[in-house]
Amino acid sequence: MGFLSTLLGIFGFGIGTSIGLLIGFFLFIYSKPKTVKVSNEFIPASMYKTKGFTILSKVRHDGEFATRNGFPRVIIEPVPRPLYERDNDQLLDILPDIPLWVKCPDYERVDWLNKFVADMWPYLDKAICAQIRSATEPMFAEYVGKYQIEAIEFDNLSLGTIPPEIHGLKVCETNEKELVLEPAVRWAGNPNIVLTLKLLSFRITIQLVDLQIFMAPRITLKPLVPTFPCFATVAVSLLGKKTIKRQVASLYIWPQALEIPILDPATVAVKKPVGILHVKVVRAQKLLKKDILGTSDPYVKLNLSGERLPSKKTTIKKRNLNPEWNEKFKLIVKDPGSQVLQLQVFDWDKVGNHDRLGMQFVPLKFLTPYETKEFKLDLLKHTDSYDPQDKKQRGKIVVELMYAPFRADSGKLDGTQDGYSRKESGFDRTSDSEVFGGAGLLSVLIQGAEDVEGERHNNPYAVVFFRGETKRTKMIKRTRDPIWNEEFHYMLEEPPLNEKIHIEVMSKRTGFSFRSKEHLGNVDINLTDVVHNGRINQKYHLIDSKNGVIHVAIKWVTA
Repeated sequence: MGFLSTLLGIFGFGIGTSIGLLIGFFLFIYSKPKTVKVSNEFIPASMYKTKGFTILSKVRHDGEFATRNGFPRVIIEPVPRPLYERDNDQLLDILPDIPLWVKCPDYERVDWLNKFVADMWPYLDKAICAQIRSATEPMFAEYVGKYQIEAIEFDNLSLGTIPPEIHGLKVCETNEKELVLEPAVRWAGNPNIVLTLKLLSFRITIQLVDLQIFMAPRITLKPLVPTFPCFATVAVSLLGKKTIKRQVASLYIWPQALEIPILDPATVAVKKPVGILHVKVVRAQKLLKKDILGTSDPYVKLNLSGERLPSKKTTIKKRNLNPEWNEKFKLIVKDPGSQVLQLQVFDWDKVGNHDRLGMQFVPLKFLTPYETKEFKLDLLKHTDSYDPQDKKQRGKIVVELMYAPFRADSGKLDGTQDGYSRKESGFDRTSDSEVFGGAGLLSVLIQGAEDVEGERHNNPYAVVFFRGETKRTKMIKRTRDPIWNEEFHYMLEEPPLNEKIHIEVMSKRTGFSFRSKEHLGNVDINLTDVVHNGRINQKYHLIDSKNGVIHVAIKWVTA
């Protein structure tokens, strides 16, 4: 009985469903719509949305619309609008494939580059595929023998015959020593990539035959160096997340970047100061007799290897073979692992060259940061080679050395940005010297100038005035846009708060003239922001110049 009732139920459901569908079809086809009159005006978009319709813009209807089962059947006619009245989204919908150099004036047209890529594509295809094979073979080899995998290999690897196309190229200007390019790349390729996986007795084939890529990468060539190809690293990052997965976006979306080294940074990168070497020349003992009266007038010259700066000098001790100096000096360290301190003792002579009494050196790698160490060194005739025949005793020199590397948090407020420090009894105002106190190094980089023009000649150079010191760059002949890239260093006992540095741009006639120099402009830079921020890199308009601009980068670091 139960089986019979189940069979009848299934039979009744089938017949009922068929009859219902048939009746619904006839009602839909032969029923007449009811006409509803409305006023001849704009229909608000909200009305269509409540009835199940979505419209993108306002439209005008034909005066009436029909309804069926309570839902409107609307006969609408788009309002014709000129292109200049449409917004960006509507224009992109109408013309989605316009090149970026047409849409955005910042992008340049690069048909020549597309032609170059198209002609080179057959060779680029083979070269890129060879690089892919060489890069993936070690990765595949790690899995062979595991998980019953017998082999992983490319049966076919080709990027196809259609090259990528650059729809526009944007070049960005920055104040740093770098070149930033932003190309808009589209590639609808026809690659033929076949990857075969041999697992047990099965052969699994994966094939890629269609590929579409739309991306806007940011390519940064940095730093710019005077060694071919004139940049050391290529950093690539992406500017959008539309065409890549979230996992990849987290790695390469700007400011994250993929850096590709081009040149060895150790050979091309300009070494920056990393610390200060404190030197105390204490004394010398039993020096050689160079004068006729059996004495010497000794002084010490000291410098670090690899530096072009003038050597530091002690005072001259007249007629003394065991001089006591106790004089302190500070030297800028750029590479403590390879630099050495060179010490030379000379006999001062009023006429002629000064005789060298002896020399010695101390590698900085023997020093422990912030630890003062005393060295008692035997003076040698030469330090580059040992001469067994030279057995003359040249005396000794005693020095104290301490290497102080710069702090990584230089220029930061360490939580006291408002100038206050907390105590148990409340708040006490601290002075700027306490917050930013400590000796340090002020680095001034004069990068270049633009639109500096003289009345009689254009041979510009820059002069830096600070705390009574005057330093100048080299002169660039016959140009209004000189590039100097010269850096000057000032070792200070305290931060230069509320101080200014004065920079003048001058021009000098190369030949003889009574008015050989000409003032092209000047600027005063307040160093308070440098101390607070650690670094500034800006272009300043020159005073007394019509359009002149100077590019200066200043950095303050403490030891």
